[in-house]
Amino acid sequence: MSKDLSNYRKSYEKLELLEENCPENPMELFQTWFINADNSDTVEETNAMTIATIGADGFPKSRVVLLKKYTWEGFIFYTNYNSEKGKAILNNSNVCLSFFWPALEQQIIIKGNAEKLAENLSDGYFDSRPDGSKLGAWASNQSSVVSSRKELDESLTTFEKKFGNSEIPRPQHWGGFLIKPISIEFWQGRPNRMHDRIRYTLLEDFSWKIERLAP
Repeated sequence: MSKDLSNYRKSYEKLELLEENCPENPMELFQTWFINADNSDTVEETNAMTIATIGADGFPKSRVVLLKKYTWEGFIFYTNYNSEKGKAILNNSNVCLSFFWPALEQQIIIKGNAEKLAENLSDGYFDSRPDGSKLGAWASNQSSVVSSRKELDESLTTFEKKFGNSEIPRPQHWGGFLIKPISIEFWQGRPNRMHDRIRYTLLEDFSWKIERLAP
């Protein structure tokens, strides 16, 4: 099987990113871009982001997760700590996040260090989830091999019966991670592959160095 994709080309001509329009703190620019994407009719699931981790086998692995909050400190998402992803992060806290909004011809690439979110914050978010999602956190031993879909459905039924109409607590193996960025690159597509790439790098005094990268 073979397919030549060498003729797949697109000219990026929608926006530009210039140094004079870059604030001192990259989280300000992230918020500007995020709000613009979120308000756009052309972007679905603005908060979908790819997270890359290094597994115990030494290989990187990327998958899409959902950003649930961003603050001046960084980016928060939730997962099963016993999953392949969770174990990888707990073993090696260096991760990379990326957002890609093709309709706006924009990417954001974030290198950072992950740490477990405080338990009370994970509790607060878990309490806000629908009951079905809460039960799913109990029923799914995420990333483990299962014999069939039936096994998953039976596990869900078991926990539905266990909790009945009572409050569903957060499992201790489930919670949030906060990704504290050390580098954030903003990529804006431009014509002739001369894209705008502005990288922020965190310095020891917690200020940010701003540099333009060649496309």
